[in-house]
Amino acid sequence: MVELDYVVVGHVTRDLLNDEFGVGGTAAYAARTAEALGCRAGVITSTGPELDIDELLRGVLVTNHPAPRTTTFENRYVGRRRRQVIHGTAEPLVPAMVPHDWRTAIAHIGPVAQECDVALTDAFEEAFVGVTPQGWIRQWDAGGKVYRSEWQEAGVVLARADAMVLSEEDIGRRKRLALEYAAQIPVLAVTRGPGGCTIYAGGEIREFAPPAVTELDPTGAGDVFAAAFFCALRRGREPWAAACFANCLAAQSVTRRGLSGVPDAEDVARCRQAMLEDRLSDGHHLRAG
Repeated sequence: MVELDYVVVGHVTRDLLNDEFGVGGTAAYAARTAEALGCRAGVITSTGPELDIDELLRGVLVTNHPAPRTTTFENRYVGRRRRQVIHGTAEPLVPAMVPHDWRTAIAHIGPVAQECDVALTDAFEEAFVGVTPQGWIRQWDAGGKVYRSEWQEAGVVLARADAMVLSEEDIGRRKRLALEYAAQIPVLAVTRGPGGCTIYAGGEIREFAPPAVTELDPTGAGDVFAAAFFCALRRGREPWAAACFANCLAAQSVTRRGLSGVPDAEDVARCRQAMLEDRLSDGHHLRAG
């Protein structure tokens, strides 16, 4: 039996920005973050020959299902708003791809391009299930232009998941959607970039501001937040303390480029201290409804 602490399911991607390719995908950033937090991490993914996945995720246990090509996004930023074009995808990920001898404390289902079968939320017995649904909320046209779509199977996923992290970009102008989702899941976090996050838990809504930093590259910050948040929750932290911790690590991540933004030992120590300080864990209370 292979005992793991944190398993992420989703595509590791190639991200094109300013004519340069980098590594993207929730699976890469969340697994690296979990590893930095002391977890034995695993990834279930599908990539093409363009990526040396074992080298990129050295130290992480990887089950890779080869594909003709890697899922590739072209990212264009206008201010803080991201415009994406998708140039092909790897293979779909289904429950049968989960190694039969893997057991994990946390299962993170993190689609980026409609690749994860929703049944994966039931594929890990007794695991804490965390979800980052952005890839289920994306569609793309014939030219590859990515746009936000309705999440048709939200109810199925939310009925199984223990916590979910999504961004205000995923919700768009449908602010009531967060309340609808929050009513169906124990803990919901909505990230707001440099604005921090809003946490919905136990009938309460609280906002948390992140530390002030100089942003260099926002890539992967939401995935760093999610992994830190799920780990803190699974280890028994209250959602408010978990949000403080995740906010802190996500803020540090944007001060470095690419995968170098995942936490190091100094980041983790600093943010754990912040989580333990009550004055940083109270947040700003909002009225529900």
